[in-house]
Amino acid sequence: MINNEGIVKANPNVEILFNESLSKYTHTLTGGPADILAFPETVRQTQSLLAYANQHEIPVTVIGNASNLIVRDGGIRGLTMILTKMNKIKVHENHTITADAGAALIDVTKAAQAHSFSGVEFAAGIPGSVGGAIFMNAGAYGGDIDDVVTGAEVLTADDQVVHLDFDQLDFGYRHCSVQDNHQIVLAATFSLTPGIADKIQKRMTHLNQLRASKQPLELPSCGSVFKRPTGYFAGKLIHDSGLQGFQIGGAQVSTKHAGFIVNVDHATATDYLNVITHVQKTVFDKFGVHLETEVRIIGEEPVKSL
Repeated sequence: MINNEGIVKANPNVEILFNESLSKYTHTLTGGPADILAFPETVRQTQSLLAYANQHEIPVTVIGNASNLIVRDGGIRGLTMILTKMNKIKVHENHTITADAGAALIDVTKAAQAHSFSGVEFAAGIPGSVGGAIFMNAGAYGGDIDDVVTGAEVLTADDQVVHLDFDQLDFGYRHCSVQDNHQIVLAATFSLTPGIADKIQKRMTHLNQLRASKQPLELPSCGSVFKRPTGYFAGKLIHDSGLQGFQIGGAQVSTKHAGFIVNVDHATATDYLNVITHVQKTVFDKFGVHLETEVRIIGEEPVKSL
């Protein structure tokens, strides 16, 4: 049994909520309750929360902007930390930017443009946080985070703050070493190049217009659901399987872009997961290709009533 009073006393300056629905924070507007939900604003607060959880054997889950995430309807046991209050962005004269994990990646691209730093334009429409972008090696339109990130500050599983350089981050397709080592990204450094502000803005505007024309941004979603299978495009496989518009409950395969699943009518996380399973089975039966999820799926299954 978690001592709610104890964690509050140990972290008096942190906003902490109990049994809080995560549907308020996810981009799908779905998700069950977090036993404990904390919003640290500093590295020290994050470190203190993790130390307390380790001491009392409380499981820990970390969430950024929850844009490429599905939280199951049973919610998350233990301590969940949302890092979006850790959002400072610092611009340096050597064409580098240091950003806290909770900073919006879009805000990093805006800061870069404002200072005529080029290289991160591809991320102008990615709705995730810096920490999430590192964790997933986020990318779009021919660019990936590992093209521009040189290092990161992380919190290890035993609550120590360490620096990881580029090689230690061991980036891969939608992968980073922090996933394997159960580390928490605290901040990252972006190395960019000199550019012309107007040209940078023009490129960002073009990519955002392209995104708006092709993706269902007008509806809640978890972003791109599936990884790109070798030699294929997930969206085309789903389209060619006749699945656009397929719906379970309130979750629907987008009619605008088959690689997205949108919340069209008070969907639950279970609706999302059932649509994902159906899409995977249908595509495999038709094309022999297994679609691996890109979206991060966490939390507990809901308790079934008798």
